[in-house]
Amino acid sequence: MPFSNSHNLLKMKYSGKEEFPDLSQHNNHMAKVLTLEMYSKLRDKQTSSGFTLDDVIQTGIDNPGHPFIMTVGCVAGDEESYVVFKDLFDPVIRDRHGGYKPTDKHKTDLNHENLQGGDDLDSNYVLSSRVRTGRSICGFCLPPHCSRGERRAIEKLSEEALGSLDGEFTGKYYALKNMTDQEQQNLIDDHFLFDKPVSPLLLASGMARDWPDGRGIWHNDNKTFLVWVNEEDHLRVISMQKGGNMKEVFTRFCTGLTKIENVFKNNGRAFMWNEHLGYILTCPSNLGTGLRAGVHVKLPNLSKHEKFGEILKKLRLQKRGTGGVDTAAVGGIFDISNADRLGFSEVELVQMVVDGVKLLIEMEKRLEKRQAIDDLIPAQKLYFQFFTFPTEYLSLEYTHNFPEVSQRPASFFKNDVQI
Repeated sequence: MPFSNSHNLLKMKYSGKEEFPDLSQHNNHMAKVLTLEMYSKLRDKQTSSGFTLDDVIQTGIDNPGHPFIMTVGCVAGDEESYVVFKDLFDPVIRDRHGGYKPTDKHKTDLNHENLQGGDDLDSNYVLSSRVRTGRSICGFCLPPHCSRGERRAIEKLSEEALGSLDGEFTGKYYALKNMTDQEQQNLIDDHFLFDKPVSPLLLASGMARDWPDGRGIWHNDNKTFLVWVNEEDHLRVISMQKGGNMKEVFTRFCTGLTKIENVFKNNGRAFMWNEHLGYILTCPSNLGTGLRAGVHVKLPNLSKHEKFGEILKKLRLQKRGTGGVDTAAVGGIFDISNADRLGFSEVELVQMVVDGVKLLIEMEKRLEKRQAIDDLIPAQKLYFQFFTFPTEYLSLEYTHNFPEVSQRPASFFKNDVQI
């Protein structure tokens, strides 16, 4: 079921040069990597489900990108995509994830007891905490390529699996197609529900087909644990609450995610994972953990400091406004989260956020007293030990290209889950 506008075999009537896309005005990782030679080599290949090279790169062709934002420019249509088109994906992954090589192995650690601290973030500064990730179910195509039947099967499996949870995770599933407009809007206004995709990046990759068929949201009764079904990935799992107790949020995240995975396994459905790429997701930028741990934190003084951006970079953190990517902070309140996804474990990434935010708050307190912070500015966190050849990190070109930037415009992020 190819998504591209012409069948793979029909395009073979023309040479690779005649079919090669014009990427002269493009700024994304796909355009940076793809050559005529590579295109000619891969264009007649397809996965067993029929996903082709042109399906992989269509979103990056239709959306040239922004001069100052390096988007990804390609998506996977199934788990096999990362194997069949590895000649393209491997260098994209390397560039996007700071030199991560085809021989590197990803680490997974969902043992929340390994997190040090996290329950002591100053609530006078941290307003809310959240951890989210994505999961893909083995045996199904990913959202850019799945059929209506597949999407509905995923929804049914997910509703049954989530409906079997109990205790803190007792909740209810809400199918988008069964909601009234007002019910949908209420959940969107509460920042619990994703809206219909409007991003050209999402639309060009085929993720909005048949909307809202097969899409929905599940949340527990306390609305502290949510699962989106059939949005950008099969599942988006989110743990969140008000205040600065990231340890509690992460504990719920790990516990709930493990429960969900066990239910799927008991039903004969595992999550896509391998030792090289970690958890397999639609966008290459989300490979590995797919995890974003973030807090809303008040930093009115530090955010005005000339070295604020440099400090975040050294801590391997990113900043946003509380409305999402490219939104402005209001009242000095920022959404601070981890910048990495692949090559670090879940615990390591949350630890970076916990330790980094504590330091940012310490700096903010000093600046409130009009004291210097130069002695608190850290050295660059490189974490060489997690890669086979650490010297590659010496040439790392740091870019603020994160999963949400690569897939959505700023206007879409009013729907990203916040408290």
